[in-house]
Amino acid sequence: MTNPSVTPRTAAAVHGSAPLPLTDAVLEALAITKRGVDELLIESEFAQKLARSEKTGQPLRIKLGLDPTAPDLHLGHTVVLNKLRQLQDLGHQVIFLIGDFTSMIGDPSGRNVTRPPLTREQIEENAKTYFRQASLVLDASRTEIRYNSEWCDPLGARGMVELSSRYTVARMMERDDFTKRFKGGTPISIHEFLYPLMQGYDSVALKADLELGGTDQKFNLLVGRELQKDYGQEPQCILTMPLLEGLDGVEKMSKSKNNYIGITEPANTMFGKLMSISDVMMWRYFDLLSFRSIADIAQLKSEVEGGRNPRDAKVALAQEIVTRFHSAQAADDALADFVNRSKGGIPDDVQEVSVSGAPLGIAHLLKQAGLCASTSEAMRMVDQGGVRIDGTVVSDKALKLDAGTVVLQVGKRKFARVTLSA
Repeated sequence: MTNPSVTPRTAAAVHGSAPLPLTDAVLEALAITKRGVDELLIESEFAQKLARSEKTGQPLRIKLGLDPTAPDLHLGHTVVLNKLRQLQDLGHQVIFLIGDFTSMIGDPSGRNVTRPPLTREQIEENAKTYFRQASLVLDASRTEIRYNSEWCDPLGARGMVELSSRYTVARMMERDDFTKRFKGGTPISIHEFLYPLMQGYDSVALKADLELGGTDQKFNLLVGRELQKDYGQEPQCILTMPLLEGLDGVEKMSKSKNNYIGITEPANTMFGKLMSISDVMMWRYFDLLSFRSIADIAQLKSEVEGGRNPRDAKVALAQEIVTRFHSAQAADDALADFVNRSKGGIPDDVQEVSVSGAPLGIAHLLKQAGLCASTSEAMRMVDQGGVRIDGTVVSDKALKLDAGTVVLQVGKRKFARVTLSA
């Protein structure tokens, strides 16, 4: 599907009507919409939707659906939430859709195996925190919250069969991950075909003008567009946002890959994680997460390329993000804490841990304190000089500690104040 460019003052009409002129306000809204996106399909149609909205005063209905597959949101989720907030601030009606029905199917996007469906209990528990956390980005008072079980449950078996008749197996197999799994002999369950259909049906039920999603959602979003046509509705436009890489700089940010920054994590933890990303990856985080203007980011990048310490830019990014989800004071305190840690100091928010069994070997103590997953990992960290007791590096793997209280440190960010008893 092509992405035609928009002329300076007019664009192709939506649904064959005469094209409306594009005012300065519409062009500005279009530029805001396009910032940082991967694709906007079809751009000329969306420009006309904006123009019609301006003319009639009727806000566009803009949909984002998230399945509550885990209880917490991370910065990767906020890439698309930030875009939704921008559209909300332009005056449009945003719909935060919680996929409590589709979660029971399991989204096959980007999967090479069948995703295990969640139970109703898991979904309900996860959904409790979703909107509360999303409201750290969105204006909750102007957000329409919906659950797709509202229209999916009443469909029943007859309705599901009728919906399934509107899409062919051949078109479903155009999906890249289905094709790869089929060619590789990896099983594809029939219920997985239902997921794109049900997500598409959400757009029909909500009469969406625009649907947002990550790049891995493009197929599902296009299904919604086609189903709307089949139901006699004006088709939605689709907007895909890039997937944010996690702290490893390789895989997309994911809690299951432990490369994430949670939006409800403590300020010091969030700040430290942001400071750990590479100097190269820092600019991608700026592009996808920062609210700074494009000109400001370009100026900062130019200064770094001209010799300014990239750490300064990373601090600016970390402070902006921590301020957004905590406060400016929390960001200042997190910076002070980070500087203190960098000098070998002990942070303020050290967890308190009680362990018994003194005298206890250092490896067993680190494991029981939760600072290392195993005694073998603890031994490796000692060998690498990554273990400190009260700020002093430990080099003796046979060290045993008597009863008392010490501050243990593993690596740069793991601390615990351990009280060891007999």
